[in-house]
Amino acid sequence: MPVFTSDYSPTLPFKNGHFNTMYRPLFMKDICSYLRKRVTTWDHDFIDLDFSLVGSKTLVLLIHGLEGSSESKYMASTSKHLNKKGLDTVCFNLRSCSGDDNLLLGTYHSGKTEDVDFVVNYLLDNYEYENLIIVGFSLGGNLTLKYIGEQSEKISPKIKGGVAVSVPIDITSAEKEMDKLKNKLYLEVFFKTIKNKILEKAHKFPEFNLDKTQLFKATKFKHLEHLYTVPVFDFESPEDYWEKASSKPYLSKIKKPTLLINAKDDSFLSKDCFPFDEAYNSDFFFFEGPNYGGHVGFITSFKPAENTWLEHRIERFIRENIQINLK
Repeated sequence: MPVFTSDYSPTLPFKNGHFNTMYRPLFMKDICSYLRKRVTTWDHDFIDLDFSLVGSKTLVLLIHGLEGSSESKYMASTSKHLNKKGLDTVCFNLRSCSGDDNLLLGTYHSGKTEDVDFVVNYLLDNYEYENLIIVGFSLGGNLTLKYIGEQSEKISPKIKGGVAVSVPIDITSAEKEMDKLKNKLYLEVFFKTIKNKILEKAHKFPEFNLDKTQLFKATKFKHLEHLYTVPVFDFESPEDYWEKASSKPYLSKIKKPTLLINAKDDSFLSKDCFPFDEAYNSDFFFFEGPNYGGHVGFITSFKPAENTWLEHRIERFIRENIQINLK
């Protein structure tokens, strides 16, 4: 039942998915002032949380995508917009993504919801919020959906729902999509920082026997997963990681109002990342598949004042479907 017909309608140049994808990080100027709190984890590491507070009883937890941070344009713009609507926000910088390398060999991956669970419980135990909403983008959206689904039987009543944007919910097929020529430039951007991080980890942890020759030759995510993700996080293979980390099997278990927005022209996503059936058969999981938007783009025009469709859509779902009072 909960499949929305999207009202996202961009001007002509933004009907190109690649143009829309690249415009936000390259040309948008969103920044947000944060108050950072470093939290010590159960495994003797740390996680940096960046708060933007306006005195609300509702806190929105934002989770960024692959190699993003609280400084990512979509994180800053969403924080600012929700603050204006009377909601507090906190940006969860995944391990190694806050500007300071984390202390352990392991950083993060698409299915590492134990870190989400830790952060959620830290927020609930240490702050007096009445409501907590989780909003994730790309990899962070996968964590959001997987967490809300897998925790459905024991999730805190203070967690009211979530929103996920541009999410490769089926990692197996999405990685095949990413291997295509159309995504070569994006891979090069991701690989520049990821390879450097893995090299730095190998330097700090010499017992981690990294095959540096293979790292330099890596041209697919599967190669990096074989070298790092699989051995560090105890998966059997990249395929085992894809299956276990994907959020799609958890969508039917979601019992809090939760929206997924995936654009049909998102070059990162396969056809298996558009869960119409799961939404039709759920009372809680909502899906919206605009024809345009790219990957975490959803820019409308060259006029800055018109480029908040995504932020307004998140706000509207919080107000109308999660039913939180906003300004």
